[in-house]
Amino acid sequence: MKASELKQTLGKAEQSCRASGARLTEKRRNILAILLRAKTPLSAYEIADQYSRDYDESIPAMSVYRMLDFLAAENLAHKLNSENKYLACGHIACDHRHETPQFLICSRCNKVREIGIKPEVIAALRDTVEGSGYRLLTSQLELDCLCEDCARSAA
Repeated sequence: MKASELKQTLGKAEQSCRASGARLTEKRRNILAILLRAKTPLSAYEIADQYSRDYDESIPAMSVYRMLDFLAAENLAHKLNSENKYLACGHIACDHRHETPQFLICSRCNKVREIGIKPEVIAALRDTVEGSGYRLLTSQLELDCLCEDCARSAA
């Protein structure tokens, strides 16, 4: 991510937090910046290591987890449950209404792309789940895929 895009996205994140009555502290902002610059999802421990390198300050992994929980609650970051890793929301700087996230995860290079799922697809999924006697707790989907680059090199 270019420096100008990073600055703009962090500015939008601050606006979003102010609008919800939350505070994007300097450390939370730094954690979000690390996620925005990352090419693949990161674990809390990887984030703590990167934080030490980028900001010349150590931060405990437990603190990183709390900050990641905050960022996720503010819809600024997402947790990939299948990998126990985190990535910045791909729609922080967007002005459109966000759909339920679906993550396409390349099983070779670990690159992730966030796309939205149409509300009618989620409704059908919820109906199917409830018809089976269960209650849907989260509609986030994570799909194992091959990105275009890895698929091309596999051919």
